[in-house]
Amino acid sequence: MAGLTIPATVEDLTPDWLTRALAPRFGEASITSVQATSIGTGQVGENVRLQLDFSTPTSAPTRLVAKLPSTSETSRATAGALRTYEVEVRFYQELAAALPVRTPTCYHAAIDLSSNGYVLLLEDLAPAVQGDQLAGCTVDQAATAVLELPKLHAPRWNDPRLAEIGWLARANPEQEATMSALLSSLFPGFCERYRDRLAPEVVALGERLFARMEAYAAHRPGPWSIQHGDYRLDNLLFASAAGGDPVAVVDWQVVSHGPAVADVAYFLGAGLMPDDRRLHETSLVREYHRALCASGVVGYGWDDCWRDYRRYAFGGLVMAVGASMIVERTERGDDMFVAMASRHGRHALDLDAEQLLA
Repeated sequence: MAGLTIPATVEDLTPDWLTRALAPRFGEASITSVQATSIGTGQVGENVRLQLDFSTPTSAPTRLVAKLPSTSETSRATAGALRTYEVEVRFYQELAAALPVRTPTCYHAAIDLSSNGYVLLLEDLAPAVQGDQLAGCTVDQAATAVLELPKLHAPRWNDPRLAEIGWLARANPEQEATMSALLSSLFPGFCERYRDRLAPEVVALGERLFARMEAYAAHRPGPWSIQHGDYRLDNLLFASAAGGDPVAVVDWQVVSHGPAVADVAYFLGAGLMPDDRRLHETSLVREYHRALCASGVVGYGWDDCWRDYRRYAFGGLVMAVGASMIVERTERGDDMFVAMASRHGRHALDLDAEQLLA
């Protein structure tokens, strides 16, 4: 909305500001009070639930979720360098409405690239409940999550126009080389911090992978589409006994133009406990492939899908190393990154993914 400032803090989400922000969608229904409650454990931004009171009856929602920049200077600087706030705002502004994947309705989105300030006002999806990356999920929940991905991937499968969207198609050879060098430099510190919590074979795998990181990052074959990039339990909301959609997808801060099946490997690699994954992953990936084909994707056989699933099993280990060393450190964050590295490392070993490294 033109002329509307971007709030710097939760305290700036005043009744007057919210009334003006929602006016294009719901008219001038006046908000008389707002109560904000922190939700989630986001390490890149601040998430709050807003309870709104109105002066007159209105179709506007009485509860919203607001997203703002992190109060941590380290996390905010990282978000600016990686463009994560910009990317999420653009996703809601330009792509979300045309995709059948379930995402929160966006009521207001704005960003100031000069200050790295941003705000999103999103649908509150409660009583759906957030997944738990540490606890993992059931096989039924995994199936639900995997079958949501074709709704993201299939509509723009191998669409060359995605490469023309600058904020989405962010990768180029120079950036990939820079990021590869950064990741390789971060791995020794990751090992120093977490080695005593990781299996020796996972550490050894990481040593081999990060020694070849530039070649790995430069070789990303396979069909490309809109890739969520962080499709894991903490970024999914599941129906509860009280209601909600079967699954909804949030946190679009690293969405990109990339290899679609990488999302599947990333989710299953850590979302399921290893024993459950080993028993069920082939059938779950087959269901994903069948849903792609049913959605109109052609020329992508099962053998191709399984090969790509194996190839991209390293994605979660790379994410665990990179994210853990550049965001604000927390106790739960440490536990989550160890779980991710352990499960994704074991996943890549189980699938002999090294065989497919460039």
